[in-house]
Amino acid sequence: MQRLAQCSGWIFDLDGTLTRPVHDFDRIRQALGIPAAEDILGYIEAQPAGVQCTMRTQLDEWEHFYASQAQAAEGARELTALLAEQGVALGILTRNTREVAIRSLTAIGIAGYFEEEAILGRDEARPKPDAHGIEVLLNQWDISPERSVMVGDFKYDLEAGKGAGSATVHVDAGDRHWPELTDIRVSSLAELIGIFRP
Repeated sequence: MQRLAQCSGWIFDLDGTLTRPVHDFDRIRQALGIPAAEDILGYIEAQPAGVQCTMRTQLDEWEHFYASQAQAAEGARELTALLAEQGVALGILTRNTREVAIRSLTAIGIAGYFEEEAILGRDEARPKPDAHGIEVLLNQWDISPERSVMVGDFKYDLEAGKGAGSATVHVDAGDRHWPELTDIRVSSLAELIGIFRP
């Protein structure tokens, strides 16, 4: 936790991290004709150009649908407000589009804490688990990896963080564990508020 208190760049996953998990990925796969357990973006990327275009349009529609239902995760508003007060650089790294991310952030009332150029979707950076998006943000902020943290609820978030050399925080109240990728595991973002408010 002490390392996190010294981090001047915080990067968040969106769905399931800052927002409560509402995405039904199995339903999306079924609607798009993607086999169960396949990575959605990877599968689409492997299709012929014309098919990719159609599938991306369908995926965008599903993501806008879920963004309209976004609800703040426990502690999300309080933590982002506190970090902003501390002058910490805040970023989003999501496999959604930037437009969908902004819509979700607006719905949960924290869009104002994030500069638009610090909200990276799949069109602004290579999708996680690639560390590219974190590297883009750190370059943008002129912050070293050692002073940054990636916060997410899935292994792709943690893999991206490790790949960039950032600290990693796994947010999960369930039984998913990736200890080899996780520096700190919390059940909610509310637990991280104590770093700044003991």
